Amino acid sequence: MKSVRELEGYLMLDHRHGAPVPDEVVVHAGLPVGAGRGLFESATYTCKHCQRVIVLGMNREKPATFCRGCQHMICDPCAAEKHRTGVCRTFDQVIEEALAATISPKEF
Repeated sequence: MKSVRELEGYLMLDHRHGAPVPDEVVVHAGLPVGAGRGLFESATYTCKHCQRVIVLGMNREKPATFCRGCQHMICDPCAAEKHRTGVCRTFDQVIEEALAATISPKEF
């Protein structure tokens, strides 16, 4: 079984030699103030349910959610939806359902 750390990605923003990114743009992207100046590095994970990339190590009120259905980390909106419905629905399943709905059985 994989550890949660093996599911992490990596984000590096290097603005040491260029113009800084305004804080309004950085905050709107979900990053901390000052991430657009100098060097910013952080671990990330991709939500298995919607493919949203989440930056870890920020001042979160609660820890990231681990879905026991797909054995991956999921974002807060998907965690709320899973809690509401009780269903683990990965992005791969959504794509498969969309493809199955557009392809006739004879073509499959």
